[in-house]
Amino acid sequence: MRTMKAARLLAAGAALTALTLLSACDSGSSRHENEAIGSKAPVQPRVNEPRVNVLPGMPPVEDPTDLYSADRPGRLSPVVRDFPSRVYVPNTQSDTVTVIDPKTYKVIDTFPVGHQPQHVVPSWDLKTLWVNNDLGNSLTPIDPGTGRAGKPVAVHDPYNLYFTPDGRYAVVMASMDRQLVFRDAHTMKTVKAVPVSCYGVNHADFSPDGRYFIVSCEFSGEVLKVDTARMKVVEQEKLPFHGAMPQDVKISPDGKLFYIADMMANGLWILDGDRFTKPRFLYTGKGAHGLYVSRDSREMYVSNRGEGTISVFDFARNRLTKKWHLPGGGSPDMGGVSADGTVLWLSGRYNSEVYAIDTRTGRELARIRVGSGPHGLAVYPQPGRYSLGHTGIFR
Repeated sequence: MRTMKAARLLAAGAALTALTLLSACDSGSSRHENEAIGSKAPVQPRVNEPRVNVLPGMPPVEDPTDLYSADRPGRLSPVVRDFPSRVYVPNTQSDTVTVIDPKTYKVIDTFPVGHQPQHVVPSWDLKTLWVNNDLGNSLTPIDPGTGRAGKPVAVHDPYNLYFTPDGRYAVVMASMDRQLVFRDAHTMKTVKAVPVSCYGVNHADFSPDGRYFIVSCEFSGEVLKVDTARMKVVEQEKLPFHGAMPQDVKISPDGKLFYIADMMANGLWILDGDRFTKPRFLYTGKGAHGLYVSRDSREMYVSNRGEGTISVFDFARNRLTKKWHLPGGGSPDMGGVSADGTVLWLSGRYNSEVYAIDTRTGRELARIRVGSGPHGLAVYPQPGRYSLGHTGIFR
């Protein structure tokens, strides 16, 4: 979310009521194990599963019961295997990117980019990191092999960036332009600009077959269903909460449900993407914002930016199991999971810092000072065959 926009400022104080009416299950602390489920042995992929009829040109689905099966620790693509492990932090108000060495928790570089960088996004082919300079109307490429920034590419209003599963197109979330802009994934030349009737297109994730994706519209509290091949909005729905501000979107490992964080309703909307019916709601905490799946596909980490906590959701149990509190508070926002799955990295949006959190215990490992307004940081490299964009959605 970009703090500079007037619409967010108007909405920020308006709708923190009626939460008890929306809570769909317990708030989720568990008194048993002190160790996260995500540290246990992963579920083994099933064999002889029916093949998914995917979008033409899209890589086949490895395991229909687990869309994240290619994201296991150690499964680095040959493309990224020799890249140094780094955390790239876009500082929205400083117009810089800070680079952190995750082994030492030290800042090793900071360099200028365009105006108001929002997210650092891995390209579909894993070879490039794109810095989304939203108000600078450009994308700055970073070579993840050297960590050096290249010449910016002119792209209007790139608040966020995704890639179609076939690798053909980049999809620019042009939030203020009220468009989904399909561009050539390599040259970034416009192929088709799709106007939308909602406000604030923001985050997205794709169906198992890649044939559609779900988009959040934060300013108008809506979600869209977009046909990938036709590049067309096919369904639209208003979330049933006054003042809703949907943020990150993530699909379940079995591909049956989409989870949509809502920073004003303070929890997750759970949506059947195929049927696109009215979603149900799960309260997580104040300012629910970012969603990240554990390396064993058992859990999802939910950053509650407004209260300095991370909720842990168990997919199999369909419930929250833990809540981790940052010592001294903070504003956990966007980020990603380390390649080995042991550390959750999140930007501290309003505190000019980055948090490293142990995924086994929830303990804060480090708190690192960066520039002003750190937002969609990328942990890179990560396991996976290809990237769907944002701060790292890998399949």
